[in-house]
Amino acid sequence: MKIEHIGIWTDDPEAVRDFYVKYFGAESGCLYTNEKKGFKAYFLSFVQGGCRLEVMNRFDISEEPQKRGFSKGIAHFAISVGGKDAVNELTERLRADNFTIESEPRTTGDGYYESVVLDPEGNYVEISA
Repeated sequence: MKIEHIGIWTDDPEAVRDFYVKYFGAESGCLYTNEKKGFKAYFLSFVQGGCRLEVMNRFDISEEPQKRGFSKGIAHFAISVGGKDAVNELTERLRADNFTIESEPRTTGDGYYESVVLDPEGNYVEISA
């Protein structure tokens, strides 16, 4: 078994799609829309690993007042970039482009080398070696 995809609700699916395409090399599928349900989504594919990210929007889903990642549900997901140098370089690139670095590059207690960035809508993304 494997995780096929993870879906996240967004206010601006185009901005979130562009973030993952630009910084993580995701490939975007075409926009899917369901006018009746007021739904639209992009599937983003990551060439290595096979898991996809579905970036979704529906007009009747509103923002939760709590900080993302600190309520029940998905807390974060990790994207492996291939090594410590790649973690450091991408972290600095994201910082230079004014994204919030929630956690600086470090080796965690369980042995991962990672940093954490917030995507355009505040989702926690671990950048791992």
